[in-house]
Amino acid sequence: MSAPRTGLGDGRSVLVVDDEDTFRERLVRALGDRGFEASGVASAEEAIAAAHVESPECAVIDLRMPGLSGLHAVRELHRLDPTSRIVVLTGYGSIATALDAVRSGAVHYLTKPADIDEITAAFDHDGSPAPEPPSATVPSLDRVEWEHIDRVLLGCGGNISQAAALLGLHRRSLQRKLAKRPSRR
Repeated sequence: MSAPRTGLGDGRSVLVVDDEDTFRERLVRALGDRGFEASGVASAEEAIAAAHVESPECAVIDLRMPGLSGLHAVRELHRLDPTSRIVVLTGYGSIATALDAVRSGAVHYLTKPADIDEITAAFDHDGSPAPEPPSATVPSLDRVEWEHIDRVLLGCGGNISQAAALLGLHRRSLQRKLAKRPSRR
C-alpha cells in the first residue's frame, strides 16, 4: 500500500514535451514550484529517448511538433510504462484528436491555454465524467469546420494533399486554414 500524497506534486517526475521553448520552460518551472520533479524536452524523439532512460510518472505532451507527432510520443511512453499519467496539451484541439490521444494512453486532454492547476489536476483524472454536465452551447461554424478538417487530416495520416483532395479544396487553401487557430467555441 502506498503512502497518501500530502503535497501537490510529492516529488513525482514530470516530463514536459513541447517545441515552444518559452512555454516549456515556464511549465517546467511552475510544476517544480508545485512539488514535481519536472524536466522538459523539445520533441517526441527526445521524449522517447528520455523515457527509455527513466520513465516519468507523469508527462505533458503537445500534439503538434516538428518531426514525430505528440500522439506518437503518447503511444510510445504508454507502451514503455502503462502507469505513466500522460496529459495531452494542444492549441489545436478537436474531438477526433482527443479520442485518439485517450485511446493511445493519455489520461486527459486539454487545450491551450490551460492553467497550471488544470494541468496538475489532469494528472489525477480517473476518466470519470465531469461532475456537472457540459454546457449545451452550440459550437460555431468555424469550430465545426476546424474539427471536420482535423478529423479528415488525421484519417489521412497528416497528408495535406490527400486531405485537400477529400475535402474538395486546393492544397494551398487547406494549408492556409491549418495555419489559423481554431475558434474556442
